[in-house]
Amino acid sequence: MQNEDQLFTQLLSIFYSSAMVALGKLKNPSTDKIERNLDQAQNSIEMLEVIKNKTSGNLSAQQSKMLESILTDLRLNFVDEKNKDSIAQ
Repeated sequence: MQNEDQLFTQLLSIFYSSAMVALGKLKNPSTDKIERNLDQAQNSIEMLEVIKNKTSGNLSAQQSKMLESILTDLRLNFVDEKNKDSIAQ
């Protein structure tokens, strides 16, 4: 069970990192550059939302809190990046 918990945490981390790279908050490890792709970021956020919905009732309190925290952070960063686009126009 501990191994599954670690794997679940890694899964969340993968989607979180992918979204942060797509939001331009982290360097793309492949190119070593800051790149923004809001469609890709939105896709990662939606995948985490699906994980949240599909695992509802099956997560520990700690896992649920971690997933909700990740989603909140990503949503706030996504809105921030979208607002940058509307201000620039």
